[in-house]
Amino acid sequence: MPNYSIVVSLSDRRLYLKDGDQTVLSYPVGIGKIATQTPYGQFTIINKQPNPGGPFGAFWMGLSKPHYGIHGTNAPWSIGKLVSHGCIRMQNKDVLELQEKVSIGTPVTIQP
Repeated sequence: MPNYSIVVSLSDRRLYLKDGDQTVLSYPVGIGKIATQTPYGQFTIINKQPNPGGPFGAFWMGLSKPHYGIHGTNAPWSIGKLVSHGCIRMQNKDVLELQEKVSIGTPVTIQP
């Protein structure tokens, strides 16, 4: 049984899916703008919702920090940039692949 966790590197603008110490998958992400920076710290996934509507793309995974999550996007050009209000933004195909592997309670570390 995998022991999955997520590590987001803000400086690399990448999300890493880890199984223990091993990186299993890596994805480019969009992160918060200067005025609305992505918070760093230790969080968990507290909810999952397909097709949340609006700018959140194909899937939403809410974090234990209220109002923040990992989600798809309806603006694929924004991946890799400082664009969001603090959320972790992914390509829709990537967030759909990721959500199949992680569950509610999965730890998420966001680092500078």
